Amino acid sequence: MDSPDTATANRAEPRFERRTVDGHELRIAVWAGTSADKPPLLLFNGIGSRIELMAPFVDHLDPEREIIALDVPGTGESPATPFPYRLWMMARLVGHLLEQLKVERVDALGVSWGGTLAQQFALQNPRRCRRLVLAATAAGGLLIPGDLRVLAKMTTPRRFKDPNFMRDNLGALYGGVARTDPEALTDFARLSRSPSRRGYLYQQMALAGWISAPLLPLLRQPTLIMAGNDDPIVPWSMPAS
Repeated sequence: MDSPDTATANRAEPRFERRTVDGHELRIAVWAGTSADKPPLLLFNGIGSRIELMAPFVDHLDPEREIIALDVPGTGESPATPFPYRLWMMARLVGHLLEQLKVERVDALGVSWGGTLAQQFALQNPRRCRRLVLAATAAGGLLIPGDLRVLAKMTTPRRFKDPNFMRDNLGALYGGVARTDPEALTDFARLSRSPSRRGYLYQQMALAGWISAPLLPLLRQPTLIMAGNDDPIVPWSMPAS
């Protein structure tokens, strides 16, 4: 396994494409890998976030692995859908995207909102999804709620377009180094773009009433669950040892 610095040096620049899938225009990015022996890694981003926010993370991944990411409708440069959707509909859309790309099997990684989509994708595509990584996410909106004051600030995409709001709240929203490292704010501002209001609302509506807990026994993929010890939105729930 290459060190992070080596991986960054060897990682190819992404290839951006626009694809029309089931009548929806999607902007995707593909980072080519140097080996065909490993399935691509499919990335699902957090609510309101575009592909570029994943780029620093991708830079430190194994350069042999192909990486695929997309702007969910209403984020980045993918237009919002004309009507609200459910997570199962978005998981189906992503499955059809992979068919267009002629990708038979992937490992999937989802962060926050993207983690809920990753769970739904894995449930609906058991043969297409080999392994699963769930980071800073949950099995449903009604389980172990985060800080309600923080969640209230997530109801609008204001943090993506209001520099003052971003400066005052980034640490409270994301915890960890976002509380102490000025570069976290600089990077977030540089890589972010405000999603459309409709697209952001539809992402929220997709989660309304959604819960995966009863279906988790059906997930047969080996799954890695990652959580931070300072996450105001999805708090760590295990008791201290």
